[in-house]
Amino acid sequence: MWTEESLDSLLCEPSDALVADMGGIDGDVLILGAGGKMGPTLAVLCKNAMERAGKTGAVCAVSRFSDAGSADFLERRGVRCLRADLLAPNAVESLPDADNIIFMVGMKFGTSGNEVRAWAMNAWLPALVANRFKGKRIVVFSSGNVYARRPIAAGGASERVPPSPVGDYGASVLARERMFEFAAGAHGTKIAIYRLFYAVDLRYGVLCDIASDILAGRAISLRTPAFNCIWQKDASEIALRLLARASDGPVPTMNVTGPETASVREVAAALGEYLGKAPIFSDSEGPDALLGDAGLACEAFGYPSVPLRTMIRWQAEWLLAGGRALGKPTHFSESGGKY
Repeated sequence: MWTEESLDSLLCEPSDALVADMGGIDGDVLILGAGGKMGPTLAVLCKNAMERAGKTGAVCAVSRFSDAGSADFLERRGVRCLRADLLAPNAVESLPDADNIIFMVGMKFGTSGNEVRAWAMNAWLPALVANRFKGKRIVVFSSGNVYARRPIAAGGASERVPPSPVGDYGASVLARERMFEFAAGAHGTKIAIYRLFYAVDLRYGVLCDIASDILAGRAISLRTPAFNCIWQKDASEIALRLLARASDGPVPTMNVTGPETASVREVAAALGEYLGKAPIFSDSEGPDALLGDAGLACEAFGYPSVPLRTMIRWQAEWLLAGGRALGKPTHFSESGGKY
C-alpha cells in the first residue's frame, strides 16, 4: 500500500475540524522555513483545508529550498514558493504581506561548533520577523528542548513546568519564544507557541531511526530509555488550528506530541517483530528523558488520529516495502543538549 504518493496524500488530507477552523481565518498564510522535513506537507495541508473551507487566500512557502524537490512538490499542488535566505540583508523586509504566519525557521543540527549562526537563526531572526509582522497572527514553532530532562516516573513536562534548557540549541529556542512574546505585548501581535516533541513521517523520525538500526544490525542505546512522538499530519493540523487561538495576551503555549510515554526497548521489540529481526541494545537504561505532557493539546484538539502502535506497524511496512529514509536522524538519545 505504501508509495511516496500514498504517504504524501495521507499527510496532506485535512480533517473536518481543520477545515472548520481554517474557515474562520481570513487572508493569506505565509509559512517561513517551509523547505524542511515537515514544511512541505504542512503547506499543502493548509492549502487543501483552505480550499475546502471556501477561502480564497494564498499559501506562500518561504525557504532557501536547497532540496529542489520540495519546491516542485509545493508548486505542483498550488502553493507559491519564494526562495529566500532570511538571514540575508533586507530579506525579512522584502517578504510579502500576510495576515497569518507559521514560523518554522530554525537551526538544530550543526549547532555545536556553529553556535553563533544558531543563535542568529533561532533568536535574532525571530526578532526581525516579529517586527516585520506587527499585529498579525503568528504560530511559532518551538521545541520540547526548552525543558530539562525528567525522571521517567515523573512523566512528561506540562506547560506549567518552567523552561530549563540545556545547551545552546535549547537556550536559543527559548530566546525565540521570548522575542515573539515581546511582540505580543509591545505590538498587539497575536502569538501561539508550539512546542513539538518528535513528529513522525515514515521517511524520518524516532521510529524510523530505531527501525533503521534494527535492519542494519546496529545497537540501539538505552541511555535515553523513553520518548514521545506524534504522527506528522496530526502535528501539522495542530499548528494550523492554533492560528485561530493565537493571542496578544496571555500568549498560549502548547506541548505537541503523542499521549504515550514510549519505551525504547518495547518499541524496538515491536518493530523487530514486524521486521523479522531482533533488535540489539547497548548501554544500561538511563533514569531520565526529554518528555512532554500533551494533555492541553489533547483537550483542545482531541487525541491524535494515529496511535503509537499503528505508527510502529506503518513504519515497518514502509521500510519493508523499500520506502526511502531521509537520512536525517533525530538524535533523540542526546542527553547533553549538543546537536
